[in-house]
Order: sequence, then structure tokens, then C-alpha cells
Amino acid sequence: MGAHLDAIKSNGLKLIWEDGSEIVADNIKAYGKISEAGDQDLVILALKAHYMAAVATDLKAVLGDNTMLMTVQNGMPWWYFQKHGGAYDGRRLKTLDPDGTLEANIDSNHIIGCVVYPAAAVVENGVVKHVEGDRFPIGELDGSDSPRIQALFDVMVGAGFRSRILDNIRSEIWLKAWGNLSFNPISALSHATLEDICTFPETRLLAQHMMEEAQQVGHKLDIEFRHTIEKRVDGAQSVGSHKTSMLQDVEAGRSLEIEALVGSIMEMARITDTPTPHIDAVYACTKLLNRTMDRAGAGVAVKV
Repeated sequence: MGAHLDAIKSNGLKLIWEDGSEIVADNIKAYGKISEAGDQDLVILALKAHYMAAVATDLKAVLGDNTMLMTVQNGMPWWYFQKHGGAYDGRRLKTLDPDGTLEANIDSNHIIGCVVYPAAAVVENGVVKHVEGDRFPIGELDGSDSPRIQALFDVMVGAGFRSRILDNIRSEIWLKAWGNLSFNPISALSHATLEDICTFPETRLLAQHMMEEAQQVGHKLDIEFRHTIEKRVDGAQSVGSHKTSMLQDVEAGRSLEIEALVGSIMEMARITDTPTPHIDAVYACTKLLNRTMDRAGAGVAVKV
């Protein structure tokens, strides 16, 4: 929206790869309103979680009977327990959908789960810089191997991305959320990069404690983690001096993804009667930071 949309309309959308090469999509159709786009075969819902309710009713304009809606939010998705099949099947996560707007307006039959691993940043209006990564694992909410998920996989791979069809997309969501719930708020509070967080002993240990608590929650929801905490932290460290999305939001003065990344894990902890003292403490500090920014109407950036 705004200047970013205007830049895309005027100059196209530019992607700068990590090796410095550039691609410009200059024939892109960019709209200011969802309803202007019409029915689509595939809708990629890439808004941050706290903006979702504002567009939920408008999404109906682009969702035909067979439209796939691929959600790529950080953290836990609002639909987590839809088609879950477990003891909590159909339960609504109130941190992500407090009044049921998303559940009421977005039919779960459209939804495809996806986990986005590439790291990138908007460096100027209409320009995105890719840092690293090209993996987009996908999966149906009920774990089925449907014709449409196979078709989407073929499109992703044909576009040059790495993808896999998973029979348990929630386990992959947890694997990424495992790091996001710790690295993002710690970076927002400390203004540190992933590399700095993981190499500074105190913050590395704090991240590990938060991940241990989240792992206990995940285990109670029948989630198996295919990596150790140490390997997950090492993986984040290997990304290098990348600013997390939440730190980028702090510097730009944007509202933070606290509930999707941290609050939703806390809600699941309460549901499963799991103590999460480290997560709770970091959540409280980050939520206060968000309120302070909202009141000031400005971001917080460290001058170098």
C-alpha cells in the first residue's frame, strides 16, 4: 500500500538476490484493493498475522470454489487446530482470532499450509533484498496427498524453489516457530542480529531456555522436533548478521507480531498446562515495547 504500491506500479517489483544479481517483474499487476484482482487459482496470504482480520472479509472476492489459499505467516497460524484431528480439533486460538473473524470469513477448505524459510528485507519501496534460503515446504491441513497439493508443488519447483509435500505441516511450522518465538523478540529488545544473539552466551542461553519450554508444549500436542535445540540455534547463527523481521519492524515503527510468534505459544502452553516462565518474561517486555512504540508513533533504531 502507499509508496510501496506506487513504486511497484511505476517501476515493477525488484528482487536483489544474495549474490547481487537483480530480477525486475515489470509486468506485474498491482492493486490497492483485493476486490480489484478477481477470482484466483492461488492466493498467497503473506500479511503479518495482526493485519489479517482487516482483510478477512475482502478475501471472499478472490476465493473461487477451487482457489487455494496458501498462508505464509510467521509463528502459529490462526487455523492451527482446524482439521487437526486431535483432542483440540476445531479449537480457536484466541490470541490470533479473538472474535472469530478469521474463522467466520475464511473457509478452511481453501487453506494450504506453508513454511517460508528465505530471509529477506524491503530495502526501499518496490525493492526486496534476498538474504538467504529458498525452501517452501507445503501441506494440506489434514495431511492428505491431494491433487491440488501436488499441482502446487509442481508450480513451486517449476519456479525454482525447493519444496516438499508434508503429511504433517504443523511439525514444520513448529520447527520454524521454535526459533522465531525466541530470536525475534530478543532481537527486538536488544537490536541484535541473529549472529550476535547466538554468539553472545547470555542471549544464546535465553533463546535455548525459551525453545526448551516451547518444545515441552509441542510434545504435548504430539509434535516431534526433527532437530535438536543446539542445531536449531546453530542454523540461525549461520544466517549471519541478519536483522529479524521483528527488529526490522521496531526500526520502522511498525506494530510487532507478538501474538503470532509468542502469545500463541503461551496460549497453547495454558491449554496444555505447561509452565513457560522464560517465554512469559520476554513476551511481557516485548509487548511493552510495542505499546511504547504505538504511543510514540515512531520506531526505535540504533545509530551506527
